[in-house]
Amino acid sequence: MHFLKAVLLGLPLISATPLAARDESSLVEELLPLEEVSSVEDLNALALDFLREELAETDPEVLEKRTWGCNLLTATVRRDWKAFSSKEKKSYISAVKCLQSKPSKADPSFAPGARTRYDDFVAVHINQTMSIHGTGNFLTWHRYFLWAYEQALKKECGYTGSQPYWNWLDNRENPAKSPLFDGSETSFSGDGAYVPHNGSVTANGNVWIPSGKGGGCVTSGPFVDYQINLGPVFPIQDGMAPAPEKLGYNPHCLSRDLSSYTAVNWLTLENILNITAGPASRSVLLFQNELQGRFTDGFLGLHTAGHGVMGGVSGDLYGSPVDPVFWLHHAMVDRIYWIWQALHPFQAKKLGGTITLFNTPPSRDTSVEDILDMGVNAAAVKIKNVLDTLSGSPICYIYL
Repeated sequence: MHFLKAVLLGLPLISATPLAARDESSLVEELLPLEEVSSVEDLNALALDFLREELAETDPEVLEKRTWGCNLLTATVRRDWKAFSSKEKKSYISAVKCLQSKPSKADPSFAPGARTRYDDFVAVHINQTMSIHGTGNFLTWHRYFLWAYEQALKKECGYTGSQPYWNWLDNRENPAKSPLFDGSETSFSGDGAYVPHNGSVTANGNVWIPSGKGGGCVTSGPFVDYQINLGPVFPIQDGMAPAPEKLGYNPHCLSRDLSSYTAVNWLTLENILNITAGPASRSVLLFQNELQGRFTDGFLGLHTAGHGVMGGVSGDLYGSPVDPVFWLHHAMVDRIYWIWQALHPFQAKKLGGTITLFNTPPSRDTSVEDILDMGVNAAAVKIKNVLDTLSGSPICYIYL
């Protein structure tokens, strides 16, 4: 952590004018003109700068003297998978496989098909899918879901590192070359075996993703023998059959159909800039709707596109956590949310949207008092408890 402390303490205050006295949009343009942004790392650095100034305004000595509680110096640091050493990658993969081998804690009447602790997470996501997507709690529910998973890796499987993320902008032209998907012993296995099929239909039937070179079971890497026990509930790949029962036992392999088409078209810096500092960044509702996708316009959005790049079983909205890259994908989703919050401090704790998928059926607005229910995986908390990643109650982390 010393390297981070040195970086943070070395950052100059970005302006003599108090943060609260300046317009957020003009701040971003003043400090980092969008035409000069060449990577998400530029945005990440600016987010840390904003957080440091906000802390400095409330307590000028906070970074130098506060070494207790949750703050920029004590928070867990989440990093890019490609920045992990080989040893760190193997440690994380080992913890994931450990969770996939431990017995389920869930009540069999809730999820009859759950066999492992990993399944417990998949089951909760399947069960709540219609109330955690296209909703006002999408960002916070998945934030807490990811944190609960990270804690399980640590407390139940001895993992000592932090949750990594997948930088979407790397290897877009050929995802099979990504350190996540290259099939090596430090990857999450590679593409699936080739299965002839007519692509995948996603975004409520509005977007067709051409078939890639896979479609079947992964053929190499640490998860080649991984047995999935739940789902798919609503598969999008041509020819893939749904499970007979929503939460029933349905053993099958990890399948993938890596899609450069999806990555090149939607996982772009332009789309990231639009929601973090551009026109779609001006409210949390605009931000999350653009992030999740404008399906009737044929626009997948960064979130849906990430699942589309993986293909195979990951295309199932309900059971997508069965693919272990789900967690790195959603860490990147959360990283983008974290950047947006840091750059828009006066909107950071606001919510937008209702409690049903695309407000169907019509429902009330999401409230910060609403409960995030993780089942057996973590204690239930209110949304207001996870709006700030430096709240320490219970989450405490930043991104680098």
